[in-house]
Amino acid sequence: MDTELLELTQALVRIDSRSNLSNIPLAERIEAELAGFEIERIDYTDAAGVTKRALVAHRGPAGGFGLSGHMDTVPATGWEGDPWSGRFENGIIHGLGSQDMKGAVAACILAARRAPKNIGATLLLTADEETTKAGAQAIAARSELARAQSLRGIFVAEPTSLIPVRGHRVHIQFKAEATGVQAHSSTGQGSNANWAMIPFLAEMKAVFERLRQDPTLQDTNYDPPFSDFNLVLDNHGTANNVTVALATAHIKFRYSRGVDPQPILDAVRGAAHRAGLNLTEAREGAPPELALDHPLVALAVRHTNQPATTAPYGTDASELQGLAPCVVLGPGSIATAHTPHECVALADLEAACELFGRIIAAE
Repeated sequence: MDTELLELTQALVRIDSRSNLSNIPLAERIEAELAGFEIERIDYTDAAGVTKRALVAHRGPAGGFGLSGHMDTVPATGWEGDPWSGRFENGIIHGLGSQDMKGAVAACILAARRAPKNIGATLLLTADEETTKAGAQAIAARSELARAQSLRGIFVAEPTSLIPVRGHRVHIQFKAEATGVQAHSSTGQGSNANWAMIPFLAEMKAVFERLRQDPTLQDTNYDPPFSDFNLVLDNHGTANNVTVALATAHIKFRYSRGVDPQPILDAVRGAAHRAGLNLTEAREGAPPELALDHPLVALAVRHTNQPATTAPYGTDASELQGLAPCVVLGPGSIATAHTPHECVALADLEAACELFGRIIAAE
């Protein structure tokens, strides 16, 4: 049993780094593990005014490979026990972020630290992957240390059961807002923003159906072949005897490199304009996707003995591809991630650490 890997994973899980909090305590704990590495701290402030930190660490010559993971976690929704216990039982580490992806971060750290000192090893550790990808964006835009390495490729260690993922979807997030006038609903003096929202929602239902029916908007290299178009409605806590002053529709649209997003952009923008809604958009970088015969994909396939695939979700690869080509490759299954019983097998982390070490040393 790799007790060093176990103890580091537990230590990282026990530090609360949900995306709404500062991750600097966790970044400082990680930095303590990187004696002998050149370290670049990239600090920024998120939209809520919270200070965040991304880390780039390097040892050895340039021209090697990078290992990447994120330090933030989703909220602790639904947990009945202690989300930050780091409990180890029957070979399994339990806790929020254990699978996604503090165990993988620990495996990356130890693989880089255990690499021979004459081999280049680079770590790119981000924040806000679960929300805005701001940490990866900061590294891609501002890291002098990362650019100086002329990296041959980056392995993003999200949970893939150590199956190479050569491409994935990215998202555009739409926020449509309708306004009304708040009043007691019995008086007839108010104006309910939901009624203004309904024509827009009807058109969005048609867009949702079109994505599932129109083959020109689908990509058969992905499972499912149709794009995600997920709707969440928010009346901001309004009681049912009050007319709604603000109605918000959040839509996440995910698309792959083989899908032109412009028809969907045009449809959403046009519907919002016709309904008189305020529409804002937030997007990630371009969908990352490498060809099956790309050298980085071939390297991953050779070392894992697994065929490369694609994924319907997103990762920091959408931003880090600006530094070097990316393959998503990490330990464990996504099955328990973002659940109130998140856990990861120590054996999976050990296998990943060993694999990352071989990849770093690859010619």
